[in-house]
Amino acid sequence: MVQKNCSQVTEFIPMGLTDRQELKMLLFVGFLSIYLFTVVGNLGLILVIRTDSRLNTPMYFFLSNLAFVDFCYTSVITPKMLGNFLYQQNVISFSACAAQLGCFLSFMISECLLLASMAYDRYVAICKPLLYMITMSPTTCIQLIAVPYGYSFLMALFHTILTFRLCYCHSNTVNHFYCDDMPLLRLACSDTRSKQLWIFVCAGVLFTSSLLTVFVSYVYIISAIVRTRSAEGRRKAFSRCGSHVLAVTIFYRTLFFMYLQPSSSHSLDTDKMASVFYTMIIPVLNPLIYSLRNKEVKEALKKILINRNK
Repeated sequence: MVQKNCSQVTEFIPMGLTDRQELKMLLFVGFLSIYLFTVVGNLGLILVIRTDSRLNTPMYFFLSNLAFVDFCYTSVITPKMLGNFLYQQNVISFSACAAQLGCFLSFMISECLLLASMAYDRYVAICKPLLYMITMSPTTCIQLIAVPYGYSFLMALFHTILTFRLCYCHSNTVNHFYCDDMPLLRLACSDTRSKQLWIFVCAGVLFTSSLLTVFVSYVYIISAIVRTRSAEGRRKAFSRCGSHVLAVTIFYRTLFFMYLQPSSSHSLDTDKMASVFYTMIIPVLNPLIYSLRNKEVKEALKKILINRNK
């Protein structure tokens, strides 16, 4: 990669979601409310799972990790974004920008792989119920969590290093509300084609492998449900999988839109709206999806509230 002569950028200026002063306070209040609800929802879900012994199962082990990842990756983005609504000039240092991108990519990739692990868990629970506790042993569960975390950290580190080794000389104003790959590449004055190729290849491999795991798991799950003679058994099986299918659909559709388009098709303004959805809306939706649609979680939450009021 040939580098041009350029002065070293020491900070970036995110443009944010809007430059209209009359909208900033309204957006601040709205996004602050969403963020607080996200924190309470995800940490509350983890607390409910950890304190109720009936939820000490592999399924809820994965769910508590999903809630943790949701809390982390929205917390990497949202506090800085909220602060930017209040400041006259939004500035983030070069190193802080790199750290934000790395942490965000790490948690986003983790969520993608965790959803695949949860699909495998549902496959074993429905298709091999008698072997469930043996197959999904504590060691297996830890491995299905450790691999996503380890892989996501290495991938995030790899992409962050590639992005921040580029030469930035034209401008330091990022057309986004956080440090993301695509808007940063628009600022680079060195050749970004190899970096864009790596984004497309890595995103394609990640989404294809995780979605294939989900798809194959649900082919077997649906086949097992169809063979179930009991209507009540079919209802319970669909109930177990419904929340996960909804979460997978929302998450993957948004990420496909963001990362598997040719760079020429990207509109950064459109990407900002999509980014709001998966950095703020999805993390607040997941605890709602898994609590409102889950009888065991609702009963555990009622038990905690009743004991607290005694």
